[in-house]
This record gives sequence, structure tokens and C-alpha cells, in this order.
Amino acid sequence: MSAESAATWDLDGHQVRITHPDRVYWPESGITKGDLLDYYRSMGPVMLPHFVDRPVTARVFPEGISGPSFYRRNRPRTAPEWLVGVEYETETDHHTLTVPVIDGTAGLIWFANQGGIEFHLWASRRPRLSEPDLVVFDLDPGEDTPFDAVLQAALDLRSLLVELGVSSHPKTSGGSGLHVYVGVAAGPGFEATRGWVRDVAGVLEERTSGRVAVAHGSTHRGTAVTVDHAQNSIGRNTAAPYTVRARPGAPVSTPLEWAEVEAGGFVPGDFTLRDVPDRVRERGDVFAPVLNDRNELPPVR
Repeated sequence: MSAESAATWDLDGHQVRITHPDRVYWPESGITKGDLLDYYRSMGPVMLPHFVDRPVTARVFPEGISGPSFYRRNRPRTAPEWLVGVEYETETDHHTLTVPVIDGTAGLIWFANQGGIEFHLWASRRPRLSEPDLVVFDLDPGEDTPFDAVLQAALDLRSLLVELGVSSHPKTSGGSGLHVYVGVAAGPGFEATRGWVRDVAGVLEERTSGRVAVAHGSTHRGTAVTVDHAQNSIGRNTAAPYTVRARPGAPVSTPLEWAEVEAGGFVPGDFTLRDVPDRVRERGDVFAPVLNDRNELPPVR
């Protein structure tokens, strides 16, 4: 990062103060806070269409990935006036929260400068926060499951969705699994979409003799690839497309083409902060089609 860019950035007509750009956030690879900020500044135009009107949760690591962290679910009181939020009443205690919505690169950089490494998005948009426009199949491998099994589970899922007449779009989680997204038409609430994902996962469990399984409680155990249908709940959020993850090597939750899933030969950690911008320059946003998908969710059985 240059000396000029280490003080104040003019973004979307807003002045965003940049602090401590030389702080090392990934000690094993020497990646700095400045590198993270540069990544989000360059990737903002690609990421932000997926953020439009969606509440955001930032996972904040003020000292880098080796230090303490917390989830920022509320719009901070210290946030500038131009960083917008939307009110949401929790279902359990009916407490009203103002959850942040990032509508420009300035907001992305403001959160990242506060130590926000990861960005996670709701599956619904304001003003209809109780009506999801996305369904997420969160494919989690067990501790003894090779990643090739996750790829096969994703292909098994795609085959079933094709039978149902539903289009789908894969991405790495940036961790150990895969996410498969389905854009949905307005109408069903979270209970309906969650139930639909559970039903699809149940059919997969039968067809694969348990290689793919419906999640019951904790995931990431055993040898099966589990489908965490509970991810489709109001207030739950999933790693945003192209978000960096606070893991060694700075992996990125990277959208994929189905041909790449078929070919295999990679693990999620192969896609990192250092190389994803070049990938996007070459391929464009391969996740863009999900923005316009409006699938009806047909009966599964």
C-alpha cells in the first residue's frame, strides 16, 4: 500500500480513514491489513451486487487472525451517518436491532478498516426480511471426509435439482465445504425454504446411502457430507461471495462454474486474497446469474 493511500480514501463521495495498513493480519503468509483493504477496494464492484439490501454480519479481528474476534451484528454507534441500517425485531426476545446494510465500497472499506475480515449475508433483503430470495445448501464435510466427497455431494445435489427444474450455483465456503445457492421467487418464508432444503437433503441421503446426510445437530463430524438446512433461517447468515476468511492463507469464498466442480483437483484453500482478483478479471463474476434466478420450489417427493 502506498503512503498516499494509507491515510484517507475517497470512496463513493465519502472520506474513509485508513489506519494501521502495515499491521500483519496473516502472520504465516505476511498478508497485512493494507492487503485486505486493497482487496476489498478492488473487489467492491463485483461483491456489492450480492449485498444489495441484505443485512450484513462482519466478523471482526482487530489484531489479525491470531487475535481475539467478535461478530458485529448491529450497526456500530461509531459508524458514519452514511452507513445505513435496517431495523429488525428478533423472534425470540422481540428485541429491536439495527442491522447494517452495505450499499457501497465505502461501507465495505469502513468495516474492513475496523478489522472486519469476513462478511456474511442474510438470505433476505429489506424491506421484506422475513421473505428469503435465496436458498442455501451448506455442504459440510465430516472431520474424516475428503474434499472430493464434498464435490461429489454437490454434483449429486445438482442432479436432483435439475430433475426438479431448479437452477443452482456453487461456491466454496472459504472453509472446508461448499455452498450451493438457489435463487427463489417471492412468496415462501424461511420455514418453507428451510423445510424444502431438508426435504431435498433427505432424498439425497436415501439416494447416496448416507454419503450425503441431513444435519441433525452438529455438523463436521463423521464421514458423511451433511446439509445444514438450519442455515435457511431468519437472522442466520452465510459467507458472502468473495469474502475473505480468517483462516491461514487468506482463503476466499469463491464462486465456481459447475465444470470446475466436475473436474475437481482443488480444495477451497486454493482460492485466496492474492489470486481471486485475477480470476475475476479473467472470468467475470460467475455468480452473477444467481441475482436474476427466481425459481419456484417444487414438491420434492
